[in-house]
Amino acid sequence: MLKIKDLTQYLDKVVPATYMESYDNVGLLVGSPTAELTGVMVSLDMTEAVIEEAVAEGCNLIVAHHPIIFKGLKRLTGSNYVERTVMLALEKGVRLYAAHTNLDNQHTGVNRVIADRLGLESPTILAPKSQTLQKLITYIPQEATDSVMEAIHQEGAGQIGNYSHCSFRVVGQGAFQAEEGAQPTVGAVGNLEKVTEDRVEVMFPMHLQGKVVAALKKAHPYEEVAYYIHSTENVNQEIGAGMIGTLPEAMEGTAFLDYLKERMDLTALRHTPMPQQPIKKVAVCGGAGSFLIKAARRAGADAYVTADVKYHEFFDAEDQMMIADIGHYESEVYTKELLKNIIRENFPNIAVRLSKVVTNPLRYY
Repeated sequence: MLKIKDLTQYLDKVVPATYMESYDNVGLLVGSPTAELTGVMVSLDMTEAVIEEAVAEGCNLIVAHHPIIFKGLKRLTGSNYVERTVMLALEKGVRLYAAHTNLDNQHTGVNRVIADRLGLESPTILAPKSQTLQKLITYIPQEATDSVMEAIHQEGAGQIGNYSHCSFRVVGQGAFQAEEGAQPTVGAVGNLEKVTEDRVEVMFPMHLQGKVVAALKKAHPYEEVAYYIHSTENVNQEIGAGMIGTLPEAMEGTAFLDYLKERMDLTALRHTPMPQQPIKKVAVCGGAGSFLIKAARRAGADAYVTADVKYHEFFDAEDQMMIADIGHYESEVYTKELLKNIIRENFPNIAVRLSKVVTNPLRYY
């Protein structure tokens, strides 16, 4: 039987916590990971109603986008919905797992769902993150270079956009002397050896460091492997906030809003005045996306689709683009399907249910 940890550890790898924002709280939040997994309930939010639904469906793990615990809990007395939800989860034996901004920041994450629903072509990250890439430098005897490199490529090193197996190599001479107790692959103890080696440099996402280094050490023929890991300032085009792409055909403002309501299943939305130019280039950000308004404008977006925009923040459109606030829940509700698909990719035999509870706290009159 599968354990809770079998799934949560998989999710930790697919949606690494290293990509979350500093204020966030992701991963397994409530419950022991060692219990057997009976089923998974996927939801946007964690609420008492969702927990009751999970129990009724035989699911003892809830995977949600929004974490129920953002700040430290000092007591559990049931004085608010957060405490009551955590207490009920513990009482019913339901584990709670969250994939939040670490899922937002992936190019295949929340914003890609919106971009796909809007039919945006060639979508890219609107605000790519820096300091998420690392560089490995190592030295390999020439006859072993290809096999060692293939091992670390298999762990995700050297992937740059649509290109794999990317590296830089230069030939040099390595020198070393094995001392007492060593078991050298080349030469003998006490002798100074000089070997023709390749100096290899390769980039990889920082969350893969452990796997890449382990593969290097396992495949490398030397008893002691010389290598260096450097953090880089490079922006990672596949990790960051928001997305931007183009519509198949340009639309006038009213037509675009109608299209937006239909594609995102909206009953209402808020927006700035209609732009003078047709809308072709569209930026998106699920959830509270006011922090990207200026980035969307600088990127030349004709419209920016997001949520939770405050009154004065609408002025930041500067009459250069339309801002459409479609609502927090409405912009992220389809994340449930995304999480379900992520789980099904590697665990096709697990019972995965989409929550039917409408957790949206807002109503429109």
